[in-house]
Amino acid sequence: MWPEYFAISYRNPRNGELEGIDIDMARALAARLNVRLTFVETNFGEFMDRIDDGSCDIAMMAVGITPPRALRVAFSKPYLASPVYAVTTRTNTRIQSWRDIDSPGTVVAVAAGTIMEPLMRDSLRNAELMVVRMPRTREGEILSGRADVFMSDYPYTRRMVLMHDWARVIDPPGRFGETLYAYAVQRNDAAWLNEVNAFLERARLDGTITRSATRHGLAPILLP
Repeated sequence: MWPEYFAISYRNPRNGELEGIDIDMARALAARLNVRLTFVETNFGEFMDRIDDGSCDIAMMAVGITPPRALRVAFSKPYLASPVYAVTTRTNTRIQSWRDIDSPGTVVAVAAGTIMEPLMRDSLRNAELMVVRMPRTREGEILSGRADVFMSDYPYTRRMVLMHDWARVIDPPGRFGETLYAYAVQRNDAAWLNEVNAFLERARLDGTITRSATRHGLAPILLP
């Protein structure tokens, strides 16, 4: 799990506790299987390596389904879907609307390994793409002035608005960059994948996932 993913798999800096829909779901899955749960911290640039080397059994961190990732991991049935949003500062006068983003002189930041990296690489024609690698952050690049805007999804951009007075979210046109989110496991373990899908189906039927999504503000992007 990625501990910076607000409402998904987030380590709350106020108390150090993990919270989010996939923290809830991981605990529910462990209870269903009657096994001890261990959270392994990773990020979107490295989670497939952690699955490949056996460091973890499953990635439960709203993993966007993409063809390149599907070559390395197997995906569960999707449970969330989100388009891509933009975040800039309230004081940025150059970026007022979505159409201002892809313009000469604009620097657009994305986190390395996320679905936004290839999406914006393919989409931008005039703006410069900045790929941000840890320990640097997209927010830091915006506040330093090195980037004008960064791209992320519904959960992460909600965090920006809730926690940072300086942040302004720009909604996309239509469903730009909409991606289905799922859990990821090793490709060669059909029995484990079937178990995960059965768990997801049960969580839908008994309301577990709906209650968690509502609690964490994700009901608008929860799939039926």
